[in-house]
Amino acid sequence: MLLNPANRDPAARGRLIGALATLVILWPLFQAAEVKPGALFDSGNLKVIGNFLAAFLPPETGAEFLGYLAKATLETLAIATAGMALAFLIAVPMAYLATGAGREKPTLNPITRSLLTILRGIPELVWALVFVRVFGLGPAAGVLALGLTYGGMLAKVYAEILESVDAAPARALRHSGASRLLAILYGLIPQASKELASYTVYRWECAIRASVVMGFVGAGGLGQLMDQAMKMLNGGEAATILLTFMGLVFSADGLSGWLRRALDTPPANHASPFGWRSIGLLVTLFASIVASFQLLDIGFGELFSAEAAHSIGEFIAGFFPPDLSAEWLAKVAKGIWETLAISVVGTLLAAIAGLLLALPKWRAPFSFILNSLRSVPELVWATITALAVGLGPFAGALALALHTAGVLGRLYAEALDNAPPTPGKALRLAGAPGGFAFLYGTLPGAAPQLIAYTLYRWEMNIRMAAILGFVGAGGLGQLLYFELSLFHHAQASTVIMAMLLLSIAVDQASAWLRQRMR
Repeated sequence: MLLNPANRDPAARGRLIGALATLVILWPLFQAAEVKPGALFDSGNLKVIGNFLAAFLPPETGAEFLGYLAKATLETLAIATAGMALAFLIAVPMAYLATGAGREKPTLNPITRSLLTILRGIPELVWALVFVRVFGLGPAAGVLALGLTYGGMLAKVYAEILESVDAAPARALRHSGASRLLAILYGLIPQASKELASYTVYRWECAIRASVVMGFVGAGGLGQLMDQAMKMLNGGEAATILLTFMGLVFSADGLSGWLRRALDTPPANHASPFGWRSIGLLVTLFASIVASFQLLDIGFGELFSAEAAHSIGEFIAGFFPPDLSAEWLAKVAKGIWETLAISVVGTLLAAIAGLLLALPKWRAPFSFILNSLRSVPELVWATITALAVGLGPFAGALALALHTAGVLGRLYAEALDNAPPTPGKALRLAGAPGGFAFLYGTLPGAAPQLIAYTLYRWEMNIRMAAILGFVGAGGLGQLLYFELSLFHHAQASTVIMAMLLLSIAVDQASAWLRQRMR
């Protein structure tokens, strides 16, 4: 039976052209990422990965090792907490300088905004690698790295949150003669306090994952213990560490969710403007920060002493001038292309897997898989995928895909739950199969949010793709690791600049795409 031309999809031609254009763009990126699905089923690779995974059983449960594990777990929590405390101290004044909120004529500070871009554009693992060279192995490097990167992230978001709330109270205070600082404190922060606190708690949750990753370059905690176990091919110890880390992430997720709910609950005691619960949380937070610095045996005086500043200055001076020779720039350009390919391919594969795992019909049995995928750091996945497919960018793309599928699957599930239910119900009542009702009824309503989540995640993945090379997954990270290992600081400087520029370019491209799709 021939279809009536009048009933054909009027957007079919546009969709076909879009699909063909997407293939033309993605094909060279898949080539650069060296995507070879057959490598997953190569008999040699299957034997290697099988032996590796078999070595994980049984997990190590010796008393001596569990003692080291407990100490490393506490150290990881302390690094995350101390790093967030430092990030907050950096973020508050930087957000004040960067935002136009509270000014009679809204203006932005381009110098501060540029500094924030640099701080958050360079991955925390790169900062950690630099500080390990200055302070030596240990948690001080991790705390400083988290403080700088997360300080830039917090300041940017704090500034945007303050600019998004109603400015009328602040303007009224300014017209009454109040200073800009008082106008922000009493006019804007009361409106934005829950959102500011919620984002800070979320960042602490992310800092726990980041503190594990930084241990791979010697910044202490569970990551350093995991790196030692992997290098010694001690699968039993690695399995126990991995299970501990997954438990830590699940616990942090639960605690983070409870804290955000507690912040959203109105205080029962109206005699206190903040409520006894909020006061209790603040006291607990302060005690946790003090305990974290004591556990790590570091202080702000050590981190910011004149001797430390001199050492950092001398070390950074060795990175200038960067190597801008044509031969080296050609290698860096190849690394940029590989890194971009890893991020795009990894994010695309994750989006496909995440959407499948987020389908309402399958969600319940796969929720544990989603949580497990995102609980394992990308560098750990990269170590495993490198054994499965060999060293190179394909291992990096697979590692990104595995971790990001867990992240996007959770976000996609929330977006699908919040999509308007009416179109899908109408199609099912009209006799359409469940799959068609989902594709043409539910999915279009959730599509803008799904795309926004995917683009936001791509912005984060470009930073991670730039450092997966530390474990042999190609891209700029592999170049940087080699050059720093050989003390070629001029060449390493060029790579770090390329990472920063690539991160900025992807941020701008993602923002432009989100704007076009509104």
